[in-house]
Amino acid sequence: MGGITPIGPFSEGELLIILLIILIVMGPGRLPQLARALGEAMREFRKAMSGEYEEERRKGKPREE
Repeated sequence: MGGITPIGPFSEGELLIILLIILIVMGPGRLPQLARALGEAMREFRKAMSGEYEEERRKGKPREE
C-alpha cells in the first residue's frame, strides 16, 4: 500500500487533502469556531445517545450552551 494506512473510509492522504480544502474554504480565522461547534455537536450527540440529555430535560436543568 505504499505506507499509507486507511483510517475509517479514508486514507491519510485523502484526509490531508480534505483538511487542506477546509482550511482554504473556511480560512484560518474561522477554524477555531468550526472546531468548537463540531465539539459541541459531538458532545450533544453523545449525551443524546447515552440518555443523559433526556434526564436533564426531565429534571428541568437548562442545557449547556
